[in-house]
Amino acid sequence: MADTICRTLRDGGLEGEHAPALTIKDSIATPFGLDVFTHVLTQLSNYILAGKSQSRGIVIVGFCRSPSFYVDLLKGGGIDVTTAHKWIQILDCYTDPLGWKVKLNIEDLSQETSVLSTSCKDVRDLDNLYSSIIELGKVLVGQGKGRFTVAIDLVSEMLRHASITSVAGLLSNLRSHGQVSSIFWLLHSDLHEARVTNVLEYLSSIVASLEPFTRSMTAHRGDLENLSLLEQNLRKGRFNVRFKRRNGRVRVMCEELLVELSGISFTPVLLSEDEIINQRLLPKVQFNLHLSEKEQTERAKVVLPFEHQGNGEPVQIYDGRRSLNEDTLVSTQSLQTDGNSGKGQIIYFRDSDDEMPDSDEDPDDDLDI
Repeated sequence: MADTICRTLRDGGLEGEHAPALTIKDSIATPFGLDVFTHVLTQLSNYILAGKSQSRGIVIVGFCRSPSFYVDLLKGGGIDVTTAHKWIQILDCYTDPLGWKVKLNIEDLSQETSVLSTSCKDVRDLDNLYSSIIELGKVLVGQGKGRFTVAIDLVSEMLRHASITSVAGLLSNLRSHGQVSSIFWLLHSDLHEARVTNVLEYLSSIVASLEPFTRSMTAHRGDLENLSLLEQNLRKGRFNVRFKRRNGRVRVMCEELLVELSGISFTPVLLSEDEIINQRLLPKVQFNLHLSEKEQTERAKVVLPFEHQGNGEPVQIYDGRRSLNEDTLVSTQSLQTDGNSGKGQIIYFRDSDDEMPDSDEDPDDDLDI
């Protein structure tokens, strides 16, 4: 499922459509959001280097990690940092987010980091932030039709300095930009109100939620058992993903993630008995158009409201047609033809006595047209 997310971001969007957007939600109970973020970032980097991605570069907007963190991440993945500036750029919103170090003339970037990163002096100015992201993307892919990916490592940090309306406007403008292939960001959902989370989920075509592997621990159990469950939650978690497709349908998937020193891994989750029972209780839309013999017998016994019942006599229902004998007689008379003339005859019967006879008078003669 994590591979499905990476492939969706790799393929990008169609011409005239908004770029695919991924929201990664974590909480203090399952603090693995950054691990998932770096996993997606690494996979997309490999796709770009292999020439299998719609985007030709990545712009990382770093709020919670310094540029040196991403440089070490690239080195750990076996990527040559000296040539990485051709396809990756880092907008540094972590080192000096409010421009204080500029006023004090403090500069602490290494040579490797300075090649890949550009400092943002005021993260509160979202218009300038948007312009900086687009300019860095055009440095990577040029002014033509080339596209790039935008990765924001923590939207929660943006919400400390700007309103949800401004942040949502920034993300929406990035999605609708013609040169943005895909965009993804991390959100600490337990730090914000539900309405803030709902807005960011509405802007996303993919929502990945991290949940604890063990949902609750009871206090009356043994301490050793509680410690064991706590250790599991610090290493494992549930990875729930909701895909919103172009046709409006929603697809939900679930996996189990495991965080180790070597990295993060995903495995299919095994459903519990309660979850299997809940799935079986879901209403089925399939239906059968055929009746069994017993159902046909039961239906024949039902007396419809418009049926007239005679006292032991056969039930006669007037259905707008004449009886079978009369119909046979009429059909015989109608089909008789004169052998000499070769002409037939049509006999018309009124359906009821309430029907007015035909008239040669035009009912609209009195209209003054």
